[in-house]
Amino acid sequence: MSASRSDTETARHELLPELPEDWQRCLAVAAHPDDIEYGTACAVARWTGQGKTVTYLLATRGEAGIDAIEPERAGPLREEEERAGARAVGVGVVEFLDHTDGVIEGGPRLRRDIVRAVRRHRPQVMVSGDFGVRMVGGMTNQADHRVVGLAALDAARDAGNRWVFPELADEGLEPWGGVRLVCFAGAARPTHGVDVTGPPLDAGIASLEAHAEYTRGLGERGFEARPFLTWMARTSGPAIGAEAAILFDVHTLVPDGPPPWV
Repeated sequence: MSASRSDTETARHELLPELPEDWQRCLAVAAHPDDIEYGTACAVARWTGQGKTVTYLLATRGEAGIDAIEPERAGPLREEEERAGARAVGVGVVEFLDHTDGVIEGGPRLRRDIVRAVRRHRPQVMVSGDFGVRMVGGMTNQADHRVVGLAALDAARDAGNRWVFPELADEGLEPWGGVRLVCFAGAARPTHGVDVTGPPLDAGIASLEAHAEYTRGLGERGFEARPFLTWMARTSGPAIGAEAAILFDVHTLVPDGPPPWV
């Protein structure tokens, strides 16, 4: 009996903590339409259901994402699918930066564009996709994802420094140093999780299903949203002791309490 109890206590001790939810505003930053819908939208549904405000910021309109449709047609189509997917999880504001799909360049221009959005929306939490070369399950990450994820992390800090991109002050955008957490989905080593059991998972599935034209364009690589997201969320759930979860690698920019040396 004691060994069994010890095993249970050890398993409980090893659970990842749940992501803090004592905040009100979130900015989700992604490279392409549909990036947020591969799981993160389930967490977004939970948060909007709590009355939180979540805003989407897309670096591109995904115009290079459908092989059989030229970019001039694919861009507006994917933009509309993204807006529909956002509505499915309670997000009313979706913004596009119009960087070029497939060849997003890292550097000051991208960071400035994200900082501009951070200063306007003043989020306390930001979410994006993992910026590592290898993601969860050893999958090789795509170039735009890596560039945008890292730029989002850097911009979260840049937004609070009045001497970085000082020209934004001319637009009436004062520094915002209130981003507490920057959370990355799809990371190989997540640190926190969000319980999306039930309605949040269902809403996230509906959000991904809104990208029907894009999914159809994948051809043999296409998939059905419900079995895919259900499998993914239920595989992640045990990490936090839940039936279904979305996991994040969380960077804490503003600690909850004093530093340990105080």
